[in-house]
Amino acid sequence: MDKKITIYHGSEHVVENPVWGVGRKHNDYGLGFYCTLDIDLAKEWAVSSLGDGFANRYVLDTEDLSSLNLNSPEYTILNWIAVLIEHRLFSISNPVAARAKRYLIENYGINVNSYDLITGYRADDSYFDFADAFLNNSITVEQLARAIHLGRLGEQIVVKSQFAFSRIRFEGYDVAPKILYYTLRRSRNDEAQRAYIKILEEYSDGLFISDILRGGIKNDDPRIPRNIPQ
Repeated sequence: MDKKITIYHGSEHVVENPVWGVGRKHNDYGLGFYCTLDIDLAKEWAVSSLGDGFANRYVLDTEDLSSLNLNSPEYTILNWIAVLIEHRLFSISNPVAARAKRYLIENYGINVNSYDLITGYRADDSYFDFADAFLNNSITVEQLARAIHLGRLGEQIVVKSQFAFSRIRFEGYDVAPKILYYTLRRSRNDEAQRAYIKILEEYSDGLFISDILRGGIKNDDPRIPRNIPQ
């Protein structure tokens, strides 16, 4: 079986030689090279309101690479949240949120730095807002899971280790026109917001983060939604 896969990295620049250990440490999964299997998603992530971007194309040899797939059934939505809040900067607006951050990292966190590759959701603007609302006790874990699944959340592959970086081969790039892909990017975000508002209008007696803290609820509790891909 061929272990080589084609991945795409959306950027404002052509990136022929990805460099291990550089970049922003406050990305979803910390330092790494953020890619996707979907060229159209890469083009959406490449553009901005100011200009076009590039979908850089690579072949990645995954043989002998250790992988973590946060969207597999063994993980819950709170595993993803715990990884996210450990790396991204969240607004801690109340004591519950501060306790929640510690509790989630201690009880649901995963050491992503021990893997070569990570597969998981990408927290675009709306999805980051959903996670922030959950952390600050504004929505239930069920509402969080529904909002994420209804909003066509994009899936990314993150190249983490120096060894994995050595298995990347640049193959070329495609231009991502702003006039097309920025509109698609905003449409995806707007769709997520509409789904979220609809969910908020519905009654929910599910688990808030305060309930999870009070009950000492762990990852094996059946009330915590599994982080299964759409």
